[in-house]
Amino acid sequence: MADDGKQEREHGFPDGLVRTAGRRIKGTVERVLVTATPADFSTHDVDRLPLTFEGIAGGRHAGFTRRSGGREPWYPRGTEMVNERQISLLSVEELEVVAGRMDLPRVDVAWIGGNILVSGIPHFSLVPPRTRLVFGDGAVLRVDGDNVPCRIAGKGIAAQYPDRAGLDLLFPQKARNRRGLVAFVEKPGIIRPGETVTAHIPEHWLYPKD
Repeated sequence: MADDGKQEREHGFPDGLVRTAGRRIKGTVERVLVTATPADFSTHDVDRLPLTFEGIAGGRHAGFTRRSGGREPWYPRGTEMVNERQISLLSVEELEVVAGRMDLPRVDVAWIGGNILVSGIPHFSLVPPRTRLVFGDGAVLRVDGDNVPCRIAGKGIAAQYPDRAGLDLLFPQKARNRRGLVAFVEKPGIIRPGETVTAHIPEHWLYPKD
């Protein structure tokens, strides 16, 4: 068996560098959803989700580019930039965790603007950037990273529970690292509920402090 530590030292890598080998994990598409109009935030179920290189035609986050906002403080707000946030994906298991943390019966993917709900991929929000999500009918999404929870999504939940005050602010606190992923279309296609999704997770490294 190869000595990974020796190989890393021979290549000039520092001692203690943490490497995670690439692997594949299969899950299932449970639901696919779209917005009724580009101005909407909440989504509704459809029986098929056609994807182009611009994302979801007519969707809130469609386009090759987008305008920067509060998530990109390094740019003046409104700067045109590449759109790496075309698609929002969440998992059944993590939404159950979020609902439990918020002491709610459930949190529905549609309330917080999700486009694809999957099951069976552990720690879905922690899937690393560069991961390819390959769907059964051939569509491929490339993961940009985890989706940081915000108050806008919290308001979508609060609207469903009008008797509970403060849910809009509670959601960003309780959904951290459980809000799912954002991705862009690498290969267009159609995604349908019930098909397989395979996460092709690349080899990745924990970047050293020194």
